[in-house]
Amino acid sequence: MSKHLDEQVAAFRNRPLDAGPYAFVWVDALTQKVREGGRIINVHALIAVGVNADGHREILGLDVATAEDGAGWLAFLRSLIARGLSGVQLVISDAHAGLVDAIGAVLPSASWQRCRTHYARNLLSQVPKSAQPWVATLLRTVFEQPDTDAVQAQMPQLKRSGSDGGGMPRF
Repeated sequence: MSKHLDEQVAAFRNRPLDAGPYAFVWVDALTQKVREGGRIINVHALIAVGVNADGHREILGLDVATAEDGAGWLAFLRSLIARGLSGVQLVISDAHAGLVDAIGAVLPSASWQRCRTHYARNLLSQVPKSAQPWVATLLRTVFEQPDTDAVQAQMPQLKRSGSDGGGMPRF
């Protein structure tokens, strides 16, 4: 049974990416503990999800690396290109230096944007726990704006909420 599943997984991981162009691509890694050689080690499951020409999200690739470093991301992204990944306009990811460098090397014409979830986590890690719900709510109001002008219009309201008596926790 395992051999049959291995064949299906290999077919999925090596299939041509022919439903492109894939204008938007998200890449991330998930750390997993696995048993190898009688001990437990961390591995990193590298994953790419793209929006295909029909506008549907599609898992483009999945690979396992021993480290989430530039070399692993470079090999993973190159494998996607070799399988037919094309038309990428924007890549969304966290800000790991090796990952951002690999994106720039393999997809030089694509823009890069930091993942909103990772940005929020990093921001909230700099705020006292008691203020995190409040700051998260303010951040959501910025992300909910429909365009740049609306974000700029939101800024004075955020600054006012930080003044004395505005309800912003002082830290």
